[in-house]
Amino acid sequence: QVQLVESGGALVQPGGSLRLSCAADRNIFSFYSMGWYRQAPGKQRELVAGVTNGGKTNYADSVKGRFRIYRDNVENTMYLQMISLKPEDTAVYYCNAQTIIKDDYWGQGTQVTVSS
Repeated sequence: QVQLVESGGALVQPGGSLRLSCAADRNIFSFYSMGWYRQAPGKQRELVAGVTNGGKTNYADSVKGRFRIYRDNVENTMYLQMISLKPEDTAVYYCNAQTIIKDDYWGQGTQVTVSS
């Protein structure tokens, strides 16, 4: 079983920045794609950003230009750099990893709260 551990969630003021981390217990190059999802209270889980092991990225329209996803294959960690945070970014953020044969793994989530 793959272990993904998120960290970096916090309470931050609007306009602030955070960096989320997702540490894997194995070489993340084995994951064809990795991504960050979020789920706000009363809402469905949604894709925030994704990155393939070839470095191709995609973002939800709501975070384009504010969030950046990247992978460090040496540290076996994926990151989500978030700037210009808004109250509507408040959610539990989850790390996801998929293999080429579509095995699907999730972390336990980390809370991001944007509030003054």
